[in-house]
Amino acid sequence: MRILSILLFITLVPQGPQAWKRQLKLMGSRFEITVVASDQQQANAWIDLAVKEITRIEKIISSWDAASETSEINRQAGIRPVGVSSELFDLISRCIRLSEITDGAFDISYASMDQVWKFDGSMEKMPEEAEIQKSVRKVGYRNILLDPARQTVFLKEPGMKIGFGAVGKGFAADRARKLLLQEGAPGGIINASGDMTVWGHQPDGTPWQVAITNPLDKTRSFGTLPVEDGAVVTSGNYEKFVTFNGKRYSHIIDPRTGYPVEGIASVTVFAPGAELADALSTAIFVMGIDTGLYLADQMKGVECLIVDETGKLFASEKLSIKPKE
Repeated sequence: MRILSILLFITLVPQGPQAWKRQLKLMGSRFEITVVASDQQQANAWIDLAVKEITRIEKIISSWDAASETSEINRQAGIRPVGVSSELFDLISRCIRLSEITDGAFDISYASMDQVWKFDGSMEKMPEEAEIQKSVRKVGYRNILLDPARQTVFLKEPGMKIGFGAVGKGFAADRARKLLLQEGAPGGIINASGDMTVWGHQPDGTPWQVAITNPLDKTRSFGTLPVEDGAVVTSGNYEKFVTFNGKRYSHIIDPRTGYPVEGIASVTVFAPGAELADALSTAIFVMGIDTGLYLADQMKGVECLIVDETGKLFASEKLSIKPKE
């Protein structure tokens, strides 16, 4: 009886919380959703909610879905204003505000650009100057006209387009995080192809740790940083690029000039939300080291790490990274 009592006692000891993960493809990208839960059934329920929310957001902002509100805005460019949901209207308003702050380094009307740069291996020579100038002719956030009273969006120029490639995954991740918090998920990570939004703690109560990858050697990292209730996003030039006459041209294009950005290998931004971090990582890449760090230092809750093409690090004032041991 003594042995049976011990076995019964062991059986009744509750298991502590664990981190449960699921990988899947959403919004055309690889997502990994992690939640802290006491059992797999609860974890699956929360992850299912996150997937449903991300899918809902995609149906609103996707420019590839002909039925989306964004596609309708683009179809009616130069023709008429389009009534949209408050969710999309507010997102576009925030994007325009960020365009103003960054002097156009971030611009959702970049989608109007003719694709003269291709990073799929098909380019054999540099685009002509005239081609590049033509490519940005319809880009310009000032021609995105909003009417708050009617909640409409109007693209002033025929042929204009907006796209959320530089902010959409972050926006969706933030929405999913908000929903899971409301549903009681105590902690987790939504990783949208490296764009991460985090809340709560790991199962052992310690903060989540984010490694800062060395863009010149992706097998190594500079160190780690604890992240609680915030987001981390990195933009880099090390995966998509072309080389002409010994010079590398990255896939990150300045929407004001049509030319690839030079001199920077990666930009990592820490911010309260993934939408903001997503947008700023692109904007700071375009703005350059000095201007980008100055912007980060002026924004509450924002920190930034820039790695130039030689591997040198430049950090905003309050950023402190734990060196890799």
